[in-house]
Amino acid sequence: MATTFRDKIRHLYFGDDRQARMFRYALIGFDVVTIAVFLVSPLGGHHRWMMALDLAIGTLLTIELAARLYAERSPLRHLLSLTTAADLVVIASLLLPVFIENFAFLRIARALRLLRSYHLLRDLRADSPWFRQHEDIVQRTLNLAVFVFVVTSVVYVTQHHINPQIQSYVDALYFTITTLTTTGFGDITLAGPGGRILAVVIMVVGVSLFLRLLQAVFRPTKVRFECPDCALRLHDADAVHCKHCGRVLPIPDEGL
Repeated sequence: MATTFRDKIRHLYFGDDRQARMFRYALIGFDVVTIAVFLVSPLGGHHRWMMALDLAIGTLLTIELAARLYAERSPLRHLLSLTTAADLVVIASLLLPVFIENFAFLRIARALRLLRSYHLLRDLRADSPWFRQHEDIVQRTLNLAVFVFVVTSVVYVTQHHINPQIQSYVDALYFTITTLTTTGFGDITLAGPGGRILAVVIMVVGVSLFLRLLQAVFRPTKVRFECPDCALRLHDADAVHCKHCGRVLPIPDEGL
C-alpha cells in the first residue's frame, strides 16, 4: 500500500515508534531554544540581527504549524485550540514587529505547548522513569516559571519606555520577584496610573497565585501512587486508603 506524504507527516506527529518519538523530541528541543531566545532577547536591545533572528524563527514556526495542521485529521478543530492560538500570537509578534512590538511578551505563550502537549507527556511517560515519578513537580515548576516570566515581561514592555527605574529586563524581573515574594524593597516602583494599577494587580492576584504555585511545587497536596486494584493514581499526601476503592495504600512517607 502506497504511503502518501501526508501519511508520513502524520506518522511523525502521532506515531509510536522510535523515529516518531525522536522527531517530536526534536520539536520540543526547538521549542525550548525558541523560548530561551524569547526570554533573553530583551537583554540584547533592538539590533538588526535580532530582527533577522525573529523573522527566521517566525518563518520556521509558521512552517511547523502548517505541517501540524496538515497532519491533523481535523485541522479546523486543532486551529481553534488554545495551543494553536498561542502559536498564532507568537508568530504574529515575530513577523509583524512594526505593528505589535509592544506585545512581544506574549511570545512566552509558546511555553503553553510544552505544558499542554499530550504527545510530549505520553512520550516522556513511556521513555523516562524519572519523569513518571516527578511529573507533577516538573509541570508545576514549568507553570511557575512561565507565570513569573509573563508577569516580568508585562512589567518590562509597559514600563521601560516611561520609567527610568526599569531600563532592562533584569530590572523588571527584580521588581516582579520582590513584589511576588512580598519583600517589597521599594527601590523600584512602577510609573504612571497604569503602572500603579498593574502593581495592584500583581500584589492582589499575582501574590496569591505565586504562593499557591510555590506550595504546589514544594508541598504538593497530592501524591502519585497507582492503586493496585482500581489504578487511581493521585491520592492525598496523608492517604492511608484509596478514596476510590478503599484498598490500604503503602504510600512511601518520610514522616515529615
